[in-house]
Amino acid sequence: MKIQKLLAIMIIALLPACTGKKTAEGVYRYCWGQKDGFTIWIVDGYKVRHNVYSSFLYGGNEQRYLFNPKGEIWIDNAVSCEEFELTLAHELNERKLMAEFGWTYEKSHDSSLRIELKMRKSYDSVCRAHEASLPAVSPKDASGTKEISRLGDSVKLSGIYRIPLGMRDGMNIWIVDGYKVRASLFPDFGFSGNDRAYLFIPSGEIWIDGQISAEETEYSIKTEILERKLMKQGVSYSSAYDSAITVNMRLRDQMQNIIASHPPLIIPPVLARDTGVIER
Repeated sequence: MKIQKLLAIMIIALLPACTGKKTAEGVYRYCWGQKDGFTIWIVDGYKVRHNVYSSFLYGGNEQRYLFNPKGEIWIDNAVSCEEFELTLAHELNERKLMAEFGWTYEKSHDSSLRIELKMRKSYDSVCRAHEASLPAVSPKDASGTKEISRLGDSVKLSGIYRIPLGMRDGMNIWIVDGYKVRASLFPDFGFSGNDRAYLFIPSGEIWIDGQISAEETEYSIKTEILERKLMKQGVSYSSAYDSAITVNMRLRDQMQNIIASHPPLIIPPVLARDTGVIER
């Protein structure tokens, strides 16, 4: 089976050369999964801009960009994890309006921006309500270290939460303002954390710094989930962290295999359209 898979990959790689079509390499970075019948890919925005379309920003879909393969929604890896859900909703709505009603790109884009605005207001309301419901927390890590000496033994969280990402393995995943966490709670907060490693993270929560890229989000979530499970079993933080990072590297290797099996990106003569083509 391994030989057959390798031959298939080699044949796919040779197809563009045989047909004389122009291709671009190294575009795909992370396959996020499926939503609304589309495969969501995080792509290398720099390479898309440099090798395919210089005006590519934030994301794309097949109705707007003819180089964007059918059935795929693209998200630029320059987008932060805080903007990922908003960008994804934008692209799905934009494609829907262009494909179902033949709307122009500009009209569909503006409609999608309004959806983003509604989502931002909703997220803010959820986050502020969540903070108001929480008890005060200890500004220390699992070893009892307090890095800001002027803080008391307990503090009330305020302005920390940014985006709710729902439940994963029984844990509530939140995107937080990492800058504010480091400035007001714990300077050594390293882009993600869980309630076992940091006492200021409420019980049952995992925090992801809003500044990390969308490409790194899932790796960070999986790392924190495993680290917390091991710490709950009595494993020390350092050992749990090392084990989680080892698994993280395996996940990255697996993603490279998925990317290698993806057909090459073919660049068409016409790159973009301004009006949607209705799908019958």
